[in-house]
Order: sequence, then structure tokens, then C-alpha cells
Amino acid sequence: MKKISLLGSTGSIGTQTLDIIRSHSNIFQLSAMSFGTNMTEGLKQIHEFKPEVVSVKTKEIADEVQKLVPTSVNVVYGKKGLIEVAAHTDAEIVVNAVMGSIGLEPTLAAIEAKKKVAIANKETLVTAGHLVTEKAKKFGVELIPVDSEHSAIYQCLEGNVEKEVKKIILTASGGSFRDRTRGDLEGVTVKDALNHPNWSMGAKITIDSATMMNKGLEVIEAKWLFNIDYEKIDVILHKESIIHSMVEYIDGSVLAHLGTPDMKVPIQYALSKPSRLEVHGGKPLNLWEIGALHFEKPSFERFRCLQLAFDAGRAGGTMPTVLNAANEVAVEAFLNNQLSFLQIEEVVERALNDHTKISNPTLEEIISVDEDIRNVVKTYMN
Repeated sequence: MKKISLLGSTGSIGTQTLDIIRSHSNIFQLSAMSFGTNMTEGLKQIHEFKPEVVSVKTKEIADEVQKLVPTSVNVVYGKKGLIEVAAHTDAEIVVNAVMGSIGLEPTLAAIEAKKKVAIANKETLVTAGHLVTEKAKKFGVELIPVDSEHSAIYQCLEGNVEKEVKKIILTASGGSFRDRTRGDLEGVTVKDALNHPNWSMGAKITIDSATMMNKGLEVIEAKWLFNIDYEKIDVILHKESIIHSMVEYIDGSVLAHLGTPDMKVPIQYALSKPSRLEVHGGKPLNLWEIGALHFEKPSFERFRCLQLAFDAGRAGGTMPTVLNAANEVAVEAFLNNQLSFLQIEEVVERALNDHTKISNPTLEEIISVDEDIRNVVKTYMN
């Protein structure tokens, strides 16, 4: 029985992780979990899966939840609560599915506790990739990607020699506006942006997909996960989202991972590897039904956020932290109708240009820069 700690149980990745635990209850067991403020869903999960420890966002929510769950459940809260869930003694695997840079410190705590980390929280590696990978190496901890693209690369690399890799190729759907010109993006609405053609995801990730910032963050994440230079990372538009990513080797061979768009596949593989399990309710890939697959090089002028991410990644230091923090604030403002869609990239670029880079930041410096940038970006919108 593999025991799992789940950070972010009520989000898209979290609920699908619980679906997998439910489907394979003879193999997986939930030992600890966290959620933020969604008490309705969180309480259902607690009563069904009976974790030993639950973390919530605030003390007020913790006090309320504690009254409504069995006394055997220890309810904690805040950053300390997240860290307690991440380092929970019984857990073998920690699934980090929280949104944003709040996932960084729990990830480091899980590594120090020598847990396997299934990482769906890309901001952790974007903001502090050098710290996370150094600590993982020190404690002998494996970081297992949950993003479909990184899971695809991870699987295409298995059994092969790192030095024989020529490049990795991240595929991108192009998001809600992939067939629109920049001129067409003037005045697009939140509802338009949330209408992703292939994937069902949370609001923030769906907006990031529309701007291609999501792919940019994945580029930075891939650099750290696979110890590869940015010059060896390509992005290609692939509308059908059937090929999830590829690895090209020095002999010209290209290994690709194919499948229907279903996040349960990479989540489950992260939990079950090296074994593979049936995904209950999954749709098989019948290529004759697809008929054709299409590919296109992305325009960095059209998808400005993708260029900003490559630039920030190459600059290194605190620049990716700035990129991520500014983007999170800008996307939230767009979702609240405080910014236009195209202003998201303008805000991020301004934050990057205004920042003085720290080349090799400590954890404390990263946390400080992250907080400062969020405050600075809010002043741009006043």
C-alpha cells in the first residue's frame, strides 16, 4: 500500500489524484491532505478518505473543520500546516498540486523528509529550481513530473543516456486563442479565454495556456527537471494535444509520448511508476479516428509571454521568480476584469525590466523578491 500526502486536494489535479486513489484503493491510501478554503468539497474528501492530517488556509477554517470531522483527524493551517502535510511521517509520495509559489517551502520540506515528490506545482521549480534540485540531489529524492508534457519527456528519457539527448520538444495546444492574430486579441473576454479547446483545467492555468505563459513556465521547469540547457529545449504548436512531448536523440531518433488528453494518465504514472495501471474511464487513442496531426512553429512575437519566459530563464537568478510573481498577479487581475488580456504580458515585461537581478538567490531572498514583485505589480494597476 502506497501512502500519499496530497497538497491541493480540491483543485483540478487534486480531485483527479483522489479519483485515482479511489479507483485503486487496494494500492493507494491518502494519509494527509491540504486544501485552502473550499470547505464543502474538503469535508467530503475527509469523510471519504479519512486522512490523519488535514491542512487548511486559516485558523478560522481549521477550527470550523475540526468540529465537523472525526477526532482522529488532526486539522492544521497556514504555511506550517502545508509543511506538516508535506513531511507527514507515513507518506511515501507527496503530490504537490497547489497553485502558485506557496508550494515551494512544502516541496523543500518533503525533500528533507526524503519523500518522493510528484510535482504538479510548476512555480516551485520556476522560482527556485536551483535550490530544489540541489536539495533533491543532497537527500537522494526523486522529483517525478505530473504535467503531461514533462511526464511525456520523463518517460521518453527512461532507459536512455543523458548525453545522447539532442533536444527535448515540448508540445503546446496554443490555448483558447491559438487561431487568432494579435489584432484579434483586443477586447477578448475572460469567458473567451477560459474556453480551452482540449483540456479541462483550472482558471489560472487556462489563462496561462491562452497567453502561452504556461508553456514558458514549463520550459523553465524542464531545464531543472532534466538538467538541460535552454538551447536544447524547443516548443512546437500541436493543436490536437495527442503527442504530449518528444525527445530527439543525437542519432536522429525522436521518441514521442502519445495519448488522448487526460491528466489522470501522468498523475497515475507518477504514483505507480515503474508499474502501469489501467485508467478507469480513460479513452483509448485510435489514430484512425484522429486522421491527421498538425504542427507549427510558434511565433515569439505573437506569443510574447513565451519569449519573456525564455529570456527570464536564460537570465536566471531571481528573474524567473519575477516572471512568475508578476504573471500570477496579472492573471488574477485579468480574471477580475482589472486588466485586458494583452495587458498581462505588458505587466510582466515591465516587472522584469524594473527588477535588479540577484544572481544566486537564497530561499529567503526568493521569498522576499516574490512578495516585493507582487506588491510592485499591484501599483502598476492603480
